[in-house]
Amino acid sequence: MKRIITVFLLALLTAVGFWSCEKDDICAEGTATTPSLIIEFYNRDNHTDPKNVTYFSYFSADLDTIGTINGTNHIEVPLRTDSTATTWNFRLGSSQLGEITYNTDVITFNYETTELYISRACGFKSNFTLNLQNGTAPDPLVIEDSEDEEGLWIQEYTIEESNIENEDEVHVKIYF
Repeated sequence: MKRIITVFLLALLTAVGFWSCEKDDICAEGTATTPSLIIEFYNRDNHTDPKNVTYFSYFSADLDTIGTINGTNHIEVPLRTDSTATTWNFRLGSSQLGEITYNTDVITFNYETTELYISRACGFKSNFTLNLQNGTAPDPLVIEDSEDEEGLWIQEYTIEESNIENEDEVHVKIYF
């Protein structure tokens, strides 16, 4: 009889434990998270012509992140949530006679961060707003040449969407 009561109490305690869990205790897959910056590359001579990058890599000393892309015209790069600027090195390679030469441009993205509470299980996410060129804030993108001989490979850029709230749209277009 004691065994039956013990088993019943354990079953009851387990059931109460499961019933006390709320939906908010588990962060559902597909919940919105901090978005990355979406960048597309275009032909500098025809701004409507997407251009694939080859032998392209990007890295950030701030984020310890390295990415390599070959044969696509867009990338996703994260921005720092604990700062108002993130610096990336974009390195484009070209092949001549079987030898690849690289040209690196250093890009600093300047922005404001807004934290949004999602839920107890998911915590917070950050949205970003690229600085507007109003004269008082730093430019939204600052492009500098690295120490290589070729000069800037990025010829110009446009900000398509300054509010970075999701990854469904292009935020910046780079022309080269």
